[in-house]
Amino acid sequence: MGNVCGGQTNAVDAPSALKATTEPATEPAVAKTADATAVKPAEEKKEAGTDAVASKPAKKLKIFIIFYSTYGHVYKLAETYKTALEALDDVEVYLYQVAETLPAEVLEKMHAGPKPDVPLADPLKLPEADAVVFGFPTRFGMMCSQMKNFFDATGMLWQNGALHGKPASLFTSTASQGGGQETTLMTAVTQLAHHGMIYVPAGYAAGQGMFGVQEAKGGSPWGAGTLAGPDGSRQPSEIELEAIRVQARTFAQAAKKLAA
Repeated sequence: MGNVCGGQTNAVDAPSALKATTEPATEPAVAKTADATAVKPAEEKKEAGTDAVASKPAKKLKIFIIFYSTYGHVYKLAETYKTALEALDDVEVYLYQVAETLPAEVLEKMHAGPKPDVPLADPLKLPEADAVVFGFPTRFGMMCSQMKNFFDATGMLWQNGALHGKPASLFTSTASQGGGQETTLMTAVTQLAHHGMIYVPAGYAAGQGMFGVQEAKGGSPWGAGTLAGPDGSRQPSEIELEAIRVQARTFAQAAKKLAA
């Protein structure tokens, strides 16, 4: 009986021994599960962060339109440019005019109109814009002195490279078709080049309106434009206004790509 009891004891002890041998083998699996559980909150946090980034509204492209206008023609083009840009959902536009440099008595003799109710441009705020549009009339085939005076005040920005890489667009107004529609903008590109700005020309994006010869009109591949006439009485035509709308849209597209 002693042997039988001993055998029974061994029979009882064997499973206990087996259990003791088997249990440690299951512990890594439990630890692995615990590790996986420990990682899950981090993953959830990461996913939550991803959703937050995805739901964050995209930054709008900030465009400054800076102009000078003597008789209102360039102001009309600037307003049209602004309206076309505002039709785009992801663009915010700010309109400014540069300071007048001529005395009141001279402007009166020139029969210049009153200045529009538009804030004055501050040269030192140019870096705040993602892209800049400049509009100005011609003076003997070059930019008018008022706009040149504005650029002359950007020396500190040039020294710091504050405008380097920013896209820029140009438009103008002349008395006649041979009065500087192209040269006024061509010579203005030198200002942009010294700042390292990226000039985006209009090209022929306006299409057929740029090719017709049935009527006199402003504009060129360098940028949109209008004809004011010898006495300033002519107003921008619909063809000229449509050309500047097209220029606004194509410029915004290019500026977005450069800002990406």
